Amino acid sequence: MLLTYVDESYTKDRYFIAALMVPATEAASLTGALDKIVADTSAEYGRVDERAELHGHDLVSAKRDWKELTAEVRVRIGVYHKALQAIADHDVHVVIRSVDIRGLDRRYPRGHDEPHSIVLAHLLERVDECAARHNELTLIIADEINQQDAYRRELWGYQRNGTWGYRSSKLTRIIDTIHFAPSSASRLVQAADLIAFMARRIATHIEADERARKANAALWARIQPKVRHNWCWYP
Repeated sequence: MLLTYVDESYTKDRYFIAALMVPATEAASLTGALDKIVADTSAEYGRVDERAELHGHDLVSAKRDWKELTAEVRVRIGVYHKALQAIADHDVHVVIRSVDIRGLDRRYPRGHDEPHSIVLAHLLERVDECAARHNELTLIIADEINQQDAYRRELWGYQRNGTWGYRSSKLTRIIDTIHFAPSSASRLVQAADLIAFMARRIATHIEADERARKANAALWARIQPKVRHNWCWYP
């Protein structure tokens, strides 16, 4: 069984969703590794709670749980590095999809589905394919978001009638429904967030500081070997 953790990151122009597919046998180990990274940071610096959330934007920008380390840029980026390396050290698969929102608006001037719904459908197709390649079933666990019941209904239809679009297919490897959980309660949802945030930042953010660009590239290099699919739809 593969447990697939899902989270999103977006700008006004592009919407990303990342899926982290973790074998059930690896989930406890990866959770423990991420717990230890935060606990070690808490023990060393004291100003970070051991329950602090591993959230990409907060680590990079020193927000919320990481605001007490505003001056310690290297510490925060070091935590990000350690977390991505812990993910990469496990037998996981990463799937990333995104959509160009401006392209959607141009192609469908009278309106279109929410970008989250569109990208989620594309993502679930690829997650289903990845599970099939490994002869596994998978369960979807996603960060809490608005319109959760609508996304559950959409998956119900994809499982029984197939997805929409030119790649239409029934999702036979995804079992049950989408289970939504607060990211603060799940290290593995947080892991999906770390991946989604950095994928979005690498693809869309122009760094004025060359050091920041190199830091982002180094972060991404840690997780890149685990990425099985990363694609943007430009309507």
